[in-house]
Amino acid sequence: MEEGKFMRAGDKVNELIEQSDFISRDLSWLKFNERVLDQALDPSRSVFDRLKFLAITASNLDEFFSIRVGSLYNYLDYGKERVDYSGLREVPFRKTLLRSLQQFVAEQNKCYKEELLPLLNEQRCSLAQMSDLREPETEKVSEYFDRTIYPMLTPMLYDYTHVFPVLLAKVLILGVITQVSGTTSEEDRKLSFVQLPANLPRFYIIEREDEILFLPLENIVKAYIKKLYRNVDIVSTNLIRITRNGDFSLEENDDMEVDFIDEIKQKIKNRRLGRVVKVEVEHDIDEDLLSLLKKRWEIDDFNVFRAGGLLDYTCFWQLIGHSEFKDQIPPLHAPIPPLTMGRERITDIFEVMRERDILLHHPYNNFEPVLQLLEQAAEDPNVLSIKLTIYRLAKKSRVTEALLTAAENGKNVAVLFEVKARFDEENNIREAQRLQKAGCFVIYGIGLLKTHTKLLLIVRKEAEKVVRYAHLSTGNYNEDTARLYTDIGLLTTNEEYTHDISEFFNVITGHSLPSDYRNLITAPRQMRDRIIAMIQQEAQNARNGLPSGICIKINSLEDRAVIEELYKASQAGVKIDLIVRGICCIRPGRTGLSENIRVRSIVGDLLEHSRIYYFHNNDDPLVYGGSADVMVRSFDRRIESLFLLVSDRVRQEAILMLEYNLRDNVNSYELREDGTYERCHVGEGTEPFNIHQAFFEIKPEEVMEAKLFARTSPDPVLAENENAEKI
Repeated sequence: MEEGKFMRAGDKVNELIEQSDFISRDLSWLKFNERVLDQALDPSRSVFDRLKFLAITASNLDEFFSIRVGSLYNYLDYGKERVDYSGLREVPFRKTLLRSLQQFVAEQNKCYKEELLPLLNEQRCSLAQMSDLREPETEKVSEYFDRTIYPMLTPMLYDYTHVFPVLLAKVLILGVITQVSGTTSEEDRKLSFVQLPANLPRFYIIEREDEILFLPLENIVKAYIKKLYRNVDIVSTNLIRITRNGDFSLEENDDMEVDFIDEIKQKIKNRRLGRVVKVEVEHDIDEDLLSLLKKRWEIDDFNVFRAGGLLDYTCFWQLIGHSEFKDQIPPLHAPIPPLTMGRERITDIFEVMRERDILLHHPYNNFEPVLQLLEQAAEDPNVLSIKLTIYRLAKKSRVTEALLTAAENGKNVAVLFEVKARFDEENNIREAQRLQKAGCFVIYGIGLLKTHTKLLLIVRKEAEKVVRYAHLSTGNYNEDTARLYTDIGLLTTNEEYTHDISEFFNVITGHSLPSDYRNLITAPRQMRDRIIAMIQQEAQNARNGLPSGICIKINSLEDRAVIEELYKASQAGVKIDLIVRGICCIRPGRTGLSENIRVRSIVGDLLEHSRIYYFHNNDDPLVYGGSADVMVRSFDRRIESLFLLVSDRVRQEAILMLEYNLRDNVNSYELREDGTYERCHVGEGTEPFNIHQAFFEIKPEEVMEAKLFARTSPDPVLAENENAEKI
């Protein structure tokens, strides 16, 4: 009877989800992580490449639980109401989401145990148990425990005289049950916790002539745990790992800037103490201990995830990084020169930028021109000022060093440093304070808004005039991620851009309300309305029998108002191609709603991060790049910008990028009306087209031929410019 009721309740939930015109943001994200896991299941990849993707899914899942599941518990724990796009309220949605996450973790474990673990043994690589070691190896491990591990371990007892200890998130923890030797009564048992050192490698490496053993740290500690508990018996050692709620928001106040920074630091500490939202355990955990933990942390079986033999698959980065296996990971392709630059070596970046706008497409094009621009500006006596927005930086950042040099050389340096960038708060505060001490004018964000836009402005005195040089980008000023993330950036001296960026910085550094920007669309001021207006114009063109079309490439699509306008445009006959890497809440291909909408996601060797917006505009395309996704947070809670590509050549390059994304049949997945994704396959008689290779082999003449939504005639101005360049 109860089972029947449960099945009926489950059917009703599924019916609600299927009937909704919107796909749940969180369930959509989980589909994205499934596409990442699909790379780990790809037999054409090496086992170490596949382990890399498995590790990425684990890292993604950690952040998802910390932020998205944590956010859900903010509603549950404080009695706040929430209705998901699926139509479910917070309580039934929790069960639906966690049940789906349980299924995903089961697929992770299956991938590891059945697919990857057997392949490791073929690569002279073994995940070892203590029983696999030879006597000399055991002696070395014992010495390693005594000298290195043992001094770092601290048993934390929990009983009626000892409070329950604060256990760290994302750290391996042993729950140890002990009893006095010679006793059998369960009443005499004690529970304590031992946190394994997070600053030690997960694996102790033993290199033999014919193989390499990776011995997990927890196996070593379990083998010698008796040394921490003398004169008592070890009943069981139980490995666990917890994830805490890391979702916090800042309260806006009018206190001084230092209080704002202190508040962020306090919130970071609070994140370490947040409520437990996930517990990972070994399959044979002591059930009494598990019951105690569930009661203590106010969770249930939905929050408990049983491991498939190994906790925390992020540990595989250590295997992947081992020198013996580096050749098993495909090397990064050498960058090619930007099409609009026409040269490989640049001696004077200012001279090149004065000639024309330059579109950089990373990582296919090197990030070096941006770094060179900053470093040359820092040393150039004619440069008067540098203004820059920073969201995330590399750990050893050349951007920071260039700004420090500029300040030391007496230049006016203003930096809007977003210290609220999630999980980079501490690094950003540290770097911002370094700049401030060197004499830079540093702004620590704007109230509750996150500064996510990517803009750079350099002012240089040249003869009797002042010239402004700008960089506008979809990605961060981070030279490390620029080798792995696909992004576009525009280098320009066009006065319309530089005027807009000057206005933008005046708004955020002072008390100014801008007049209308010429080539920028900014949030939170106007972005949603402007995007909706362009969608509506395409719909009107379609109704009038004029050429129309929309193509948008973004990371996430979630804003309800924009989705509703896309639905209306589809119903008006507008062809809409969406390239959405991750979260996508729109439901394509639904009869009477979205027949003209097609959605694809590209997941492969590079992380798709660029944002490009294309509106056909009656054969006179409007093309924008920028920092913003189509999300509520981007439009309402962040400082974002989109920049219009005005140069014919640059605009045509961006169109080619979109065309290539739509042609890819190697890394692409199509979103179906039911919310599932289907991987694209190379059809019979069709050549494979992999954009992560094709962009390295691009030819200048392809730019002229690129088009979306068949243009009625070639652009005569662009053709004339192209011919002039060839001459």
